[in-house]
Amino acid sequence: MSHMTQVPHRRPVRHHSGAAPTAPPRPRRRPTSQQWAAWGFLTPVTLYLVLFYAYPLYRNIDLSLRNYTVRSFVQGDAPFTGLANYRTVLDDPTFAPALLHTVVFTTVCLVFQYAIGLALAVFFNQRFRLSATLRALFLVPWLLPLIVSASTWSWMLNSDSGVVNAVLHAVGIGPVNWLTAPGWSLASVIIANIWIGVPFNLVVLHSGLQSIPASLYEAAALDGANAWQRFWRITFPLLRPVSAITLLLGLVYTLKVFDIIWIMTKGGPADSSTTFATWSYQLGFGNLLPAFGPGAAVGNLLVVAALVFGLVYVRVQRKQALS
Repeated sequence: MSHMTQVPHRRPVRHHSGAAPTAPPRPRRRPTSQQWAAWGFLTPVTLYLVLFYAYPLYRNIDLSLRNYTVRSFVQGDAPFTGLANYRTVLDDPTFAPALLHTVVFTTVCLVFQYAIGLALAVFFNQRFRLSATLRALFLVPWLLPLIVSASTWSWMLNSDSGVVNAVLHAVGIGPVNWLTAPGWSLASVIIANIWIGVPFNLVVLHSGLQSIPASLYEAAALDGANAWQRFWRITFPLLRPVSAITLLLGLVYTLKVFDIIWIMTKGGPADSSTTFATWSYQLGFGNLLPAFGPGAAVGNLLVVAALVFGLVYVRVQRKQALS
Protein backbone atom coordinates (compact mmCIF):
# COMPACT_ATOMS: atom_id res chain seq x y z
CA MET A 1 0.00 0.00 0.00
CA SER A 2 1.53 3.19 -1.13
CA HIS A 3 1.49 6.14 1.09
CA MET A 4 0.19 9.35 -0.46
CA THR A 5 1.55 12.61 0.77
CA GLN A 6 -1.07 15.27 0.93
CA VAL A 7 0.03 18.77 0.05
CA PRO A 8 -1.82 21.42 2.03
CA HIS A 9 -4.11 23.57 -0.04
CA ARG A 10 -2.86 27.17 -0.47
CA ARG A 11 -5.31 29.93 -0.94
CA PRO A 12 -4.36 32.40 -3.66
CA VAL A 13 -3.38 35.78 -2.41
CA ARG A 14 -5.85 38.33 -3.59
CA HIS A 15 -4.86 41.90 -4.14
CA HIS A 16 -7.23 44.78 -4.12
CA SER A 17 -8.19 45.87 -7.59
CA GLY A 18 -6.00 48.69 -8.89
CA ALA A 19 -3.49 48.50 -6.02
CA ALA A 20 0.04 47.21 -6.48
CA PRO A 21 1.82 45.31 -3.77
CA THR A 22 3.53 47.77 -1.47
CA ALA A 23 7.31 47.68 -1.41
CA PRO A 24 9.08 47.77 1.89
CA PRO A 25 10.02 51.31 2.89
CA ARG A 26 13.55 52.31 2.02
CA PRO A 27 15.71 53.65 4.75
CA ARG A 28 16.18 57.41 4.57
CA ARG A 29 19.61 58.54 3.66
CA ARG A 30 21.10 61.26 5.74
CA PRO A 31 22.61 64.22 3.89
CA THR A 32 26.29 63.86 3.29
CA SER A 33 28.85 66.45 4.22
CA GLN A 34 29.08 67.59 0.60
CA GLN A 35 25.32 68.17 0.48
CA TRP A 36 25.44 70.15 3.73
CA ALA A 37 28.28 72.21 2.28
CA ALA A 38 26.29 72.85 -0.90
CA TRP A 39 23.29 74.04 1.13
CA GLY A 40 25.59 76.19 3.22
CA PHE A 41 26.92 77.98 0.15
CA LEU A 42 23.47 78.23 -1.42
CA THR A 43 21.68 79.71 1.58
CA PRO A 44 23.40 83.15 1.63
CA VAL A 45 22.84 83.56 -2.12
CA THR A 46 19.18 82.61 -1.77
CA LEU A 47 18.66 85.02 1.13
CA TYR A 48 20.39 87.79 -0.82
CA LEU A 49 18.19 87.24 -3.90
CA VAL A 50 15.02 87.11 -1.82
CA LEU A 51 15.80 90.19 0.29
CA PHE A 52 17.28 92.46 -2.37
CA TYR A 53 15.56 91.28 -5.56
CA ALA A 54 12.40 89.25 -4.99
CA TYR A 55 10.99 91.32 -2.12
CA PRO A 56 11.63 94.77 -3.72
CA LEU A 57 10.09 93.49 -6.96
CA TYR A 58 7.06 92.23 -5.05
CA ARG A 59 6.71 95.57 -3.26
CA ASN A 60 6.98 97.46 -6.53
CA ILE A 61 4.25 95.31 -8.09
CA ASP A 62 2.10 95.84 -5.00
CA LEU A 63 2.64 99.61 -5.23
CA SER A 64 1.50 99.60 -8.85
CA LEU A 65 -1.72 97.72 -8.03
CA ARG A 66 -2.87 99.94 -5.15
CA ASN A 67 -3.78 103.58 -4.61
CA TYR A 68 -1.00 104.63 -2.28
CA THR A 69 -0.87 108.05 -0.66
CA VAL A 70 1.61 109.34 1.89
CA ARG A 71 -0.68 108.27 4.74
CA SER A 72 -1.48 104.83 3.30
CA PHE A 73 2.18 104.34 2.41
CA VAL A 74 3.05 104.66 6.10
CA GLN A 75 0.05 102.80 7.51
CA GLY A 76 -0.12 100.17 4.74
CA ASP A 77 -3.91 100.33 4.16
CA ALA A 78 -3.96 101.37 0.49
CA PRO A 79 -7.02 100.13 -1.43
CA PHE A 80 -6.53 97.67 -4.27
CA THR A 81 -7.14 99.29 -7.67
CA GLY A 82 -5.94 96.62 -10.11
CA LEU A 83 -4.57 98.01 -13.37
CA ALA A 84 -5.88 101.53 -12.80
CA ASN A 85 -2.38 102.94 -12.29
CA TYR A 86 -1.24 101.43 -15.59
CA ARG A 87 -4.22 102.97 -17.38
CA THR A 88 -3.33 106.30 -15.77
CA VAL A 89 0.22 106.03 -17.07
CA LEU A 90 -0.87 105.05 -20.59
CA ASP A 91 -3.35 107.96 -20.75
CA ASP A 92 -0.84 110.48 -19.47
CA PRO A 93 0.39 112.90 -22.18
CA THR A 94 3.96 112.36 -20.97
CA PHE A 95 3.86 108.64 -21.85
CA ALA A 96 4.43 108.94 -25.61
CA PRO A 97 7.36 111.43 -25.39
CA ALA A 98 8.95 109.46 -22.55
CA LEU A 99 8.66 106.21 -24.54
CA LEU A 100 10.18 107.86 -27.63
CA HIS A 101 13.02 109.39 -25.63
CA THR A 102 13.72 106.06 -23.90
CA VAL A 103 13.91 104.23 -27.24
CA VAL A 104 16.08 106.91 -28.88
CA PHE A 105 18.35 107.26 -25.84
CA THR A 106 18.84 103.49 -25.49
CA THR A 107 19.32 102.77 -29.20
CA VAL A 108 21.73 105.60 -29.98
CA CYS A 109 23.80 104.96 -26.85
CA LEU A 110 24.05 101.22 -27.56
CA VAL A 111 25.07 101.70 -31.19
CA PHE A 112 27.75 104.28 -30.53
CA GLN A 113 29.08 102.67 -27.36
CA TYR A 114 29.46 99.32 -29.11
CA ALA A 115 30.91 100.77 -32.33
CA ILE A 116 33.44 102.99 -30.58
CA GLY A 117 34.29 100.30 -28.03
CA LEU A 118 34.85 97.71 -30.78
CA ALA A 119 37.03 100.09 -32.79
CA LEU A 120 39.15 100.86 -29.75
CA ALA A 121 39.36 97.17 -28.81
CA VAL A 122 40.66 96.28 -32.28
CA PHE A 123 43.07 99.20 -32.14
CA PHE A 124 44.50 98.23 -28.75
CA ASN A 125 44.69 94.59 -29.79
CA GLN A 126 47.69 95.51 -31.97
CA ARG A 127 49.88 95.52 -28.84
CA PHE A 128 51.97 98.57 -29.65
CA ARG A 129 54.04 100.60 -27.24
CA LEU A 130 52.04 102.39 -24.53
CA SER A 131 48.99 100.28 -25.45
CA ALA A 132 48.35 99.25 -21.86
CA THR A 133 48.80 102.81 -20.57
CA LEU A 134 46.40 104.32 -23.06
CA ARG A 135 43.88 101.56 -22.45
CA ALA A 136 44.03 102.31 -18.72
CA LEU A 137 43.37 106.00 -19.40
CA PHE A 138 40.24 105.09 -21.35
CA LEU A 139 38.91 103.42 -18.21
CA VAL A 140 38.78 106.71 -16.29
CA PRO A 141 35.18 107.61 -17.33
CA TRP A 142 34.03 104.19 -16.19
CA LEU A 143 35.79 104.47 -12.81
CA LEU A 144 34.51 107.93 -11.92
CA PRO A 145 31.31 108.22 -9.85
CA LEU A 146 28.34 109.04 -12.06
CA ILE A 147 27.59 112.21 -10.13
CA VAL A 148 31.10 113.46 -10.91
CA SER A 149 30.80 112.59 -14.60
CA ALA A 150 27.36 114.17 -14.93
CA SER A 151 28.46 117.33 -13.10
CA THR A 152 31.53 117.61 -15.31
CA TRP A 153 29.46 117.36 -18.46
CA SER A 154 27.00 119.91 -17.08
CA TRP A 155 29.85 122.35 -16.61
CA MET A 156 31.36 121.61 -20.04
CA LEU A 157 28.00 122.09 -21.81
CA ASN A 158 27.01 125.21 -19.89
CA SER A 159 25.63 127.84 -22.25
CA ASP A 160 27.56 130.75 -20.75
CA SER A 161 30.81 129.39 -19.32
CA GLY A 162 31.10 125.91 -20.83
CA VAL A 163 34.25 124.66 -22.54
CA VAL A 164 32.33 123.33 -25.54
CA ASN A 165 30.78 126.69 -26.38
CA ALA A 166 34.16 128.35 -25.88
CA VAL A 167 35.66 126.03 -28.50
CA LEU A 168 32.74 126.70 -30.85
CA HIS A 169 33.21 130.44 -30.39
CA ALA A 170 36.89 130.07 -31.21
CA VAL A 171 36.07 128.52 -34.59
CA GLY A 172 33.38 131.08 -35.37
CA ILE A 173 30.25 129.17 -34.33
CA GLY A 174 27.65 130.73 -32.08
CA PRO A 175 26.82 129.36 -28.63
CA VAL A 176 24.47 126.41 -28.30
CA ASN A 177 22.06 125.99 -25.40
CA TRP A 178 22.95 122.35 -24.84
CA LEU A 179 21.05 121.81 -21.61
CA THR A 180 18.29 124.43 -21.84
CA ALA A 181 17.08 124.06 -25.43
CA PRO A 182 14.47 121.34 -26.09
CA GLY A 183 16.18 120.38 -29.32
CA TRP A 184 19.59 119.78 -27.70
CA SER A 185 18.90 118.44 -24.19
CA LEU A 186 18.40 114.81 -25.23
CA ALA A 187 21.48 114.90 -27.45
CA SER A 188 23.52 116.28 -24.55
CA VAL A 189 22.66 113.46 -22.16
CA ILE A 190 23.22 110.92 -24.96
CA ILE A 191 26.74 112.25 -25.55
CA ALA A 192 27.54 112.08 -21.84
CA ASN A 193 26.21 108.54 -21.50
CA ILE A 194 28.15 107.35 -24.56
CA TRP A 195 31.36 108.74 -23.05
CA ILE A 196 30.66 106.89 -19.81
CA GLY A 197 29.72 103.57 -21.45
CA VAL A 198 32.52 103.22 -24.03
CA PRO A 199 35.13 101.90 -21.52
CA PHE A 200 32.88 98.99 -20.52
CA ASN A 201 32.50 97.93 -24.16
CA LEU A 202 36.24 98.36 -24.67
CA VAL A 203 37.16 96.09 -21.76
CA VAL A 204 34.71 93.30 -22.57
CA LEU A 205 35.33 93.29 -26.33
CA HIS A 206 39.09 93.48 -25.88
CA SER A 207 38.97 90.41 -23.64
CA GLY A 208 36.96 88.65 -26.35
CA LEU A 209 39.57 89.51 -28.96
CA GLN A 210 42.24 87.90 -26.80
CA SER A 211 40.51 84.52 -27.19
CA ILE A 212 40.69 84.54 -31.01
CA PRO A 213 43.73 82.50 -32.19
CA ALA A 214 46.37 84.53 -34.00
CA SER A 215 46.89 81.65 -36.42
CA LEU A 216 43.58 82.47 -38.09
CA TYR A 217 44.77 85.97 -38.96
CA GLU A 218 48.10 84.61 -40.22
CA ALA A 219 46.36 82.09 -42.47
CA ALA A 220 44.02 84.78 -43.81
CA ALA A 221 46.95 87.11 -44.49
CA LEU A 222 48.70 84.33 -46.45
CA ASP A 223 45.54 83.92 -48.51
CA GLY A 224 45.69 87.60 -49.44
CA ALA A 225 42.91 88.94 -47.17
CA ASN A 226 43.21 92.62 -46.30
CA ALA A 227 42.52 94.15 -42.88
CA TRP A 228 38.82 94.75 -43.53
CA GLN A 229 38.29 91.21 -44.81
CA ARG A 230 40.07 89.75 -41.79
CA PHE A 231 37.86 91.79 -39.50
CA TRP A 232 34.60 90.97 -41.28
CA ARG A 233 35.33 87.26 -41.88
CA ILE A 234 37.20 86.39 -38.66
CA THR A 235 36.94 88.98 -35.90
CA PHE A 236 33.29 89.91 -36.10
CA PRO A 237 31.84 86.36 -36.40
CA LEU A 238 34.01 84.93 -33.61
CA LEU A 239 33.17 87.90 -31.41
CA ARG A 240 29.40 87.40 -31.62
CA PRO A 241 28.92 85.66 -28.23
CA VAL A 242 30.87 88.39 -26.45
CA SER A 243 29.07 91.07 -28.46
CA ALA A 244 25.69 89.61 -27.51
CA ILE A 245 26.34 89.72 -23.77
CA THR A 246 27.91 93.19 -24.11
CA LEU A 247 24.84 94.56 -25.88
CA LEU A 248 22.47 92.88 -23.43
CA LEU A 249 24.23 94.31 -20.37
CA GLY A 250 24.48 97.69 -22.07
CA LEU A 251 20.76 97.58 -22.86
CA VAL A 252 19.77 96.80 -19.28
CA TYR A 253 22.10 99.50 -17.96
CA THR A 254 20.96 102.14 -20.46
CA LEU A 255 17.27 101.50 -19.85
CA LYS A 256 17.65 102.40 -16.19
CA VAL A 257 19.97 105.41 -16.57
CA PHE A 258 18.63 108.05 -14.23
CA ASP A 259 21.34 109.98 -12.41
CA ILE A 260 23.08 111.31 -15.54
CA ILE A 261 19.85 112.70 -17.01
CA TRP A 262 18.56 114.00 -13.69
CA ILE A 263 21.76 115.84 -12.79
CA MET A 264 22.21 117.38 -16.24
CA THR A 265 18.66 118.30 -17.29
CA LYS A 266 16.17 116.83 -14.75
CA GLY A 267 14.28 115.53 -17.77
CA GLY A 268 13.69 119.01 -19.15
CA PRO A 269 13.22 121.49 -20.47
CA ALA A 270 9.52 120.81 -21.13
CA ASP A 271 10.10 117.04 -20.76
CA SER A 272 12.37 117.08 -23.82
CA SER A 273 14.81 114.62 -22.20
CA THR A 274 12.39 112.70 -19.98
CA THR A 275 12.75 108.92 -20.07
CA PHE A 276 10.89 106.22 -18.20
CA ALA A 277 13.56 106.18 -15.49
CA THR A 278 13.34 109.91 -14.76
CA TRP A 279 9.56 109.95 -15.17
CA SER A 280 9.16 107.16 -12.63
CA TYR A 281 11.26 109.08 -10.11
CA GLN A 282 9.43 112.33 -10.81
CA LEU A 283 6.04 110.70 -10.26
CA GLY A 284 7.06 109.01 -7.04
CA PHE A 285 9.34 111.58 -5.42
CA GLY A 286 9.48 114.73 -7.53
CA ASN A 287 6.20 116.32 -6.47
CA LEU A 288 4.67 117.57 -3.25
CA LEU A 289 1.87 115.01 -3.71
CA PRO A 290 3.71 111.90 -4.86
CA ALA A 291 1.97 109.37 -7.08
CA PHE A 292 3.52 106.16 -5.82
CA GLY A 293 1.27 103.86 -7.84
CA PRO A 294 1.85 105.37 -11.31
CA GLY A 295 5.55 105.77 -10.53
CA ALA A 296 5.82 102.08 -9.66
CA ALA A 297 3.86 101.21 -12.81
CA VAL A 298 6.38 103.05 -14.99
CA GLY A 299 9.21 101.25 -13.19
CA ASN A 300 7.54 97.91 -13.84
CA LEU A 301 7.33 98.72 -17.54
CA LEU A 302 11.12 99.09 -17.52
CA VAL A 303 11.46 95.76 -15.71
CA VAL A 304 9.26 94.03 -18.28
CA ALA A 305 11.24 95.54 -21.16
CA ALA A 306 14.55 94.35 -19.67
CA LEU A 307 13.04 90.91 -18.98
CA VAL A 308 11.80 90.56 -22.56
CA PHE A 309 15.19 91.37 -24.02
CA GLY A 310 16.83 88.99 -21.55
CA LEU A 311 14.53 86.15 -22.61
CA VAL A 312 15.23 86.91 -26.27
CA TYR A 313 18.95 86.71 -25.57
CA VAL A 314 18.58 83.37 -23.79
CA ARG A 315 16.52 81.98 -26.68
CA VAL A 316 19.05 83.12 -29.28
CA GLN A 317 21.93 81.66 -27.30
CA ARG A 318 20.07 78.35 -26.95
CA LYS A 319 19.47 78.18 -30.71
CA GLN A 320 23.13 78.91 -31.41
CA ALA A 321 24.19 76.18 -28.97
CA LEU A 322 21.88 73.62 -30.63
CA SER A 323 23.05 74.55 -34.11
